[in-house]
Amino acid sequence: MKVFCEVLERLYKKVLLGATPENDSHDCVFYLNPAVSEQDCSMATSSEQANTGIQGRHQPISVGLASIAVAPACLKSNCQMSSSREVVLLQLTVIKVMMTRILSVKTDFHAKEKYRDIIKILLESAKVDSKLICMFQNSDKLLSHMAAQCLALLLYFQLREKITLSNSWIAFCQKNLSEYSESNKAIYCLWTLTAVIKEIFKDSCSQKTEILKQFLTHFNTIFEAFYNSLFSQHFENCQDTSKIVNILMCFLELLELLIASRIYLKLHFTSQRILFLKPTCVLEVITWPIQAFVKRKFIIFLKKCLLCKVGEDLCSGSVPALMPPDHQVAVDMLALANAVLQAVNSGLLKTLSVHGKHSFFGGDEVQPGCEHIFGPDHVILRAASLVIMKSLEIKFQNCSSASEMKVDLQRFMSELLTFLKPHLQPSLQLHNPCKWLSRVFIEQDDDMLEAAKASLGIYLTLTRGCEATESLTQGKEMWTHHTHENGYNPHCIFLFFLGNIGFDSTVLLDFLISSETCFLEYFVRYLKLLQKDWDNFFIICSNFDAAESKYDMSTCGCVPSLVQDQSTNQTIPHRLPAPHSHVEVCACHSQASDAPSEPLRAVTSKGNHPMYTPSLSSPPASQSLVDYDSSDDSEVESTDQCLANSKQTSLHQQGTKEIKDTAVTSRDEKEFSREPPSRPLVVKELDTAFSFGCEVVPNDVLSAVGIFYRTVKCFKELQGAICRLQKKNLFPYNPTALMKLLKYIEVISNKTMNTL
Repeated sequence: MKVFCEVLERLYKKVLLGATPENDSHDCVFYLNPAVSEQDCSMATSSEQANTGIQGRHQPISVGLASIAVAPACLKSNCQMSSSREVVLLQLTVIKVMMTRILSVKTDFHAKEKYRDIIKILLESAKVDSKLICMFQNSDKLLSHMAAQCLALLLYFQLREKITLSNSWIAFCQKNLSEYSESNKAIYCLWTLTAVIKEIFKDSCSQKTEILKQFLTHFNTIFEAFYNSLFSQHFENCQDTSKIVNILMCFLELLELLIASRIYLKLHFTSQRILFLKPTCVLEVITWPIQAFVKRKFIIFLKKCLLCKVGEDLCSGSVPALMPPDHQVAVDMLALANAVLQAVNSGLLKTLSVHGKHSFFGGDEVQPGCEHIFGPDHVILRAASLVIMKSLEIKFQNCSSASEMKVDLQRFMSELLTFLKPHLQPSLQLHNPCKWLSRVFIEQDDDMLEAAKASLGIYLTLTRGCEATESLTQGKEMWTHHTHENGYNPHCIFLFFLGNIGFDSTVLLDFLISSETCFLEYFVRYLKLLQKDWDNFFIICSNFDAAESKYDMSTCGCVPSLVQDQSTNQTIPHRLPAPHSHVEVCACHSQASDAPSEPLRAVTSKGNHPMYTPSLSSPPASQSLVDYDSSDDSEVESTDQCLANSKQTSLHQQGTKEIKDTAVTSRDEKEFSREPPSRPLVVKELDTAFSFGCEVVPNDVLSAVGIFYRTVKCFKELQGAICRLQKKNLFPYNPTALMKLLKYIEVISNKTMNTL
């Protein structure tokens, strides 16, 4: 045993360094061939190994016959049993390292050829794959896991070298995956198959698609059969629920890789489409009386599928950002979106376990002396919200009826807001309903931007439908009311987002440069909308500041965290307007100019919300997103006192002067020759309104453009930063189109400021 181990250790060190073994390939195979009896799946005795031997194997030069007698043996002594186990584990380790050396591009060519020859002999003569399959049944978990790792690498080696897959492995999978069973064999089958697909993704070779096609040809029908069998189970009838949970987790990872391989490698096997062909099977798992972390896994999985982000954390290497459209994928996504909405309509959200133990890296048990963390599971709240928003967007992209879209949107957004309402403190009833998105997603910027983009897509699709079917007066007023009532007005959502980042242009620049979020796509689409809907944007900015002034709610910084301590004392106005009342300002403002008092009343008494509205003074760039500035800058004083003493007003005047003094060159005017639509003199009407309809005149008439000024200033700073980077060739892509949009927004804003 001692001599055998010494030789094996020397071989291990050589392989670890990537050196070429000096011994003959058959000699190396002698030491790497695990001594396993296929009858009882235990380590074989030395006599069994000597008798069965390896067909065609000659005696190693470095070890004599006496050494064979001390090969790994299954003896009754605990010491010898432990030594035998260690030898087998070392053999598997050497095989695993040898396989990684073969797949590595850094390995020396001669060493790689030697390793390849050794592995081929192990597969052909020693039947090592059959022995590894036999080790799955070993009670030793470490031994079983190492065997699965080695087998996965050997299977990938066979695929890469165009060697026929082992019939014993295919038969083993067919037997254990043809129907659901609670045995560990099914788990190891799923784990090994998943590992093989991971290796296909990790490899840098150019034949990934052909290799995966060869692999799925053998297992396509097996995966489909197991999918139907697994999800047809009744969780209540399972004798050992831990087994089905383990199998669900293993199969979910495999299913995610299958879907990812379809998107990235452009294959269309049935097993890759099975989720979209039968989505209700997966959705029903969420309704099972199963552990909360399982439901969390499945809802996150659905989110990844709808966002086409499956496999991002399982596959290495970058994926092309712009992929050619695939009609079949679009059809499947629509089927999944419809199934999700149907499940939500049937009460899916009520089955989600939002409250429960929080899971961390160390588990969900709170150690003695540690403080319990109360509150909902933010991950589930974000995932469920994004799944519904994305499903609505996908469905509306394939719907032509504006009235049907309106009904669906109102139903599902009402369902979502009702689901979120108990977990948002303070309640959404006291705020603009559009604020829900910023409050739910504030801790996850990539999901926040995906939700904002989906909300914007819904708005644009519905806008086109309404413009085609309804009148431009009454229909538009009802439509504007609808956007606020259901919490998806794009201007409110964007202003809340800017508030979260403190109107800091450097944060926007980081988002534009980073490839980790969809901010570029969202920002460009929003700027295009802003050009066409500038009047509505200006009015919403006015209402944000009017609400701040009325309710003294200057909270510069981010929105409150998702769940606040309910025991904190918070001053809430006794009388609050309806959540959609600021929409009435837009509606009244579009009425005839011969009745100025009506819009004035709307602005002063009905159009103001206790919604989040950052003050004019920008917070420091380093300020934490959970800090709040003082509310002193929103106190009500006389106009003269405010102009003389208020720091807020002086800053606003300085900023207004900067924008007015910014001259647009003739070249820029020619580039943006299209005349912007006429802008309403909102501030002048507000002045008139306060004169006629209010007993007390506000201290600063121009305060209505506060958040408007900060937004425009942020855009201008961003434009300047992009220009500087572009001149130094430091910007990662061509920002010409983006710069044109920002420049046109600057032109519009200058004309608006000149009218004030």
